[in-house]
Amino acid sequence: MPRSSRPALVVARYAVIEALRSGLPWLAGACLLAALGLAGFLSRVAITEGAALQAATSAALLRACAVFLIAAHVVASVAREANDKGLELALALPISRPAYYLGKLLGFACCAALLATLFALPLLFWARPADLAAWWISLAAEAAMVAAAALFFASALSQTVAAIAAAAGLYLLARAMPAIQAIAGGPLADDTLAGGAARWVVDALALLLPRLDAVARSDWLLYGAPAADELALALAGLALYGVLLAAAGLFDFARRNL
Repeated sequence: MPRSSRPALVVARYAVIEALRSGLPWLAGACLLAALGLAGFLSRVAITEGAALQAATSAALLRACAVFLIAAHVVASVAREANDKGLELALALPISRPAYYLGKLLGFACCAALLATLFALPLLFWARPADLAAWWISLAAEAAMVAAAALFFASALSQTVAAIAAAAGLYLLARAMPAIQAIAGGPLADDTLAGGAARWVVDALALLLPRLDAVARSDWLLYGAPAADELALALAGLALYGVLLAAAGLFDFARRNL
C-alpha cells in the first residue's frame, strides 16, 4: 500500500467509526421499521398485487430514507467538526488537505454502502437475489454520490440548513428532470420563442445533472433488473458525477483559509 494513501484510509476509518457511534444506526433502524410497516399496511388495503405493492413501496421509501440519512449525517458531521475545531486539529497533523478530504469522502461512501446493505436485506422476501443485487449496487452508488454532494455543500456553505437544502435540491431536481423534460416537450407545450428557450434551458440543465432516474428503480424488483451494459452505463454516469463533485470539493477545500 502506498504510504501517501495511509492517512486517507485512517481518516476514512474514523469517519465510519463516528457514524457507527452516532445516532445514524438507530435512525436507519427506525426508518427501516417505519418503511416496512407502512408498506405492509398498504399491502393489506390493496385489492390485488399486495406483495408487489409492498415491495415497490418499501424500495421507494428505503431509497429516500438512505439518501436523506446520508446527506444529513455528512452535513452534521462536517458542522460538528467545525464547531469542535476538530478540522484545525486534524490538519495540524502530518496530513495533506487532499488526503483528508478524500479520506472523509471515502468514509462517507462506506457509510452509504452500509446503509444500502441494511435497507436491501429485507427486500429479499419479495425480490430475486440477482434483481436485488442490481438495486443494491445502484442504491449504494447513488447514496455515495449524494454523500459527495453533501460533503461539497457542507464544506462550501457555512450554514447547516443551507447545505442540507442544497444537497436535497440537487437530488430532487436530478430525480424529477425527466418528468420536467417530458412536460416541457409535451404536446401542450408553448410553441413560441419563449417556450423554445425554456425547453433549451431544461435540456441544458438535464445535461449537467446525473441520471438518477436510471438507478435504484423499484420496478427492477418486480420485473427484473436491466441488462448489465445498461446498468454499467448508469453507474458510470454516477461515478463520473461523483468524481466531479470530489474535484470541486478538493478545489474549494484547498483554497479555504482555516
